[in-house]
Amino acid sequence: MRRKWLAPAAVAAVALSAPMAGVAQAAPLAGQHMSIPRPIIRRHHVITFNQRVAAYVKSLEGTPYAWGGTSPSGFDCSGLTQYVYRHFGRHIERTAEAQFLQFRRISKARAWRGDLVFFHVDSDPNSYVYHVGVYEGGEDMVAATSSGGTVEWQSFAWGGDTVTFGTISH
Repeated sequence: MRRKWLAPAAVAAVALSAPMAGVAQAAPLAGQHMSIPRPIIRRHHVITFNQRVAAYVKSLEGTPYAWGGTSPSGFDCSGLTQYVYRHFGRHIERTAEAQFLQFRRISKARAWRGDLVFFHVDSDPNSYVYHVGVYEGGEDMVAATSSGGTVEWQSFAWGGDTVTFGTISH
């Protein structure tokens, strides 16, 4: 059985005409026409509502605490969450308790960054909610602390079994 082998110049021409993603294309050899379609690689990365909320609230860290505050000149806890959600077109209620009643309760395992963390007066998950923050994953949230404080990244572990989670996005 006889095999025909391509001449080395033909092999080089074939190799140069095959497009390779991520590799610069060689210029055509003299007298050779190359019509190589250049691959267009577009990666669509969808950023969710929750991811936008979680990122945006971090940009407000350091804002002073203001009782009843609802703007970057000063926030209380529910004023912060309301402001951040409104920034992305979602109207939520004004107080921590009203936000809790508006949101769908979920387990910590189902919570996404950008959901809300609610603090109850006791371990009964239906008890009054007095504090709220934006969940950042793990044991962390961003919240407006208290008089004399600021909006800050903090652990919510201090809340123990009085903490619940809520969502309006998933």
